[in-house]
Amino acid sequence: MHPSEEIYCEKSNKLYGKTIVLGITGSIAAVNCFALVRELVRNGAKVIPAMTEAACRLVAPDSLEFASGNKPITGIGGQTEHIKFLGDHTDADLFLVYPATANTISKMANGIADSPVTDMAAVALGGSVPVAVAPAMHGYMMENPSVAENLRRLASWGVSVIGPRIEGDKARVASVSEVLAWSIKLLSRDDLRGRKILVIGGRSEEPIDSMRLITNRSSGMMAVALVQRAFERGADVELWMGGGSVVLPDYVRVRRYESVEDLVGMLDSIDHDVVIVPAALADFTPEKVAEGKIPSGKGLSLKLKPVPKVLPLIRERCANVIGYKAESNLSRGDLEMKARARLNEYGLRAVVANDIDSAGKTSASMMLVTEDSAADITGTKPDISDYILNFVSEKLRWPPRSAPGT
Repeated sequence: MHPSEEIYCEKSNKLYGKTIVLGITGSIAAVNCFALVRELVRNGAKVIPAMTEAACRLVAPDSLEFASGNKPITGIGGQTEHIKFLGDHTDADLFLVYPATANTISKMANGIADSPVTDMAAVALGGSVPVAVAPAMHGYMMENPSVAENLRRLASWGVSVIGPRIEGDKARVASVSEVLAWSIKLLSRDDLRGRKILVIGGRSEEPIDSMRLITNRSSGMMAVALVQRAFERGADVELWMGGGSVVLPDYVRVRRYESVEDLVGMLDSIDHDVVIVPAALADFTPEKVAEGKIPSGKGLSLKLKPVPKVLPLIRERCANVIGYKAESNLSRGDLEMKARARLNEYGLRAVVANDIDSAGKTSASMMLVTEDSAADITGTKPDISDYILNFVSEKLRWPPRSAPGT
């Protein structure tokens, strides 16, 4: 058994049965491609590396053979590898160039085929295999009018441009996690394509003084799972995040809030098709926030005041709102009753009800309560996210959208 088989589908089967031809070019960012190949394999992909001569000076082909289980293509020979892997009868599902230098981008945009990577690009662009590039170069090269125009030309042909991350005068290659998310997005169902989804997650943190605060145990895991799956299914997704203990995806727009008051101040910018709110928000906040730090050892007395209910305020801005209702030690019938009361009170499309015991755990048992049903959902939080997004895709009525440019 090849070592790559030991990690196959180790993390998920989201890319199961998919073949990705990975073009690696001569940017120093090529040192990241070993990690990328391993992540693609861990999520079920078969990866066939193709390398330029310059890439071979930066990354040993043997290391990529170890990572992928397939011998890298370092030259086009008698097997006409560019046709074999990307022609009419290919099994390839995606041609991905990572990293994509200014040189390779410009050659792809102008039909120049003089390396294994550009040969394969010429075939893929002339055929039906989706193409994606992850640019990496100095910022001045990115701003070169010719390079910028070549990148725009590729995008106009339907090539997906992933990144780059602009840091100072560098156009750094997209992270491995971002490229993985894009690969899944490009090779998965796209039933949420073009739909604007806002996920509000995490916990509110109500200040007592400059140091102390009132909060809860919410980790933000459910919100992150929803955002990841919505992105992978084609949505234009945004995350508003309070406190939390999970790593946030670096490939979606993120806005942060601390208190409920902060979040309420953000609501005027809602212009989304649907808002999903797994956030754990406070019901009360200290009536007065002390300046500085209250001295230790002198006791502490708090007077609390209620904060505004956020769901009805969101409902004023969006017709499709899915709320959450967390309770403790209730029977299924009582939990459904509580969720349905919230559904009707605020005019929500659905309520996801759960026991507070699920906070911070990777799996949970929840209930999706809608106007005419109450369905039990048990599984990992990505699995639960998919169930909720299936409801969003199949049951919600979307407002008509104008075609781009109209």
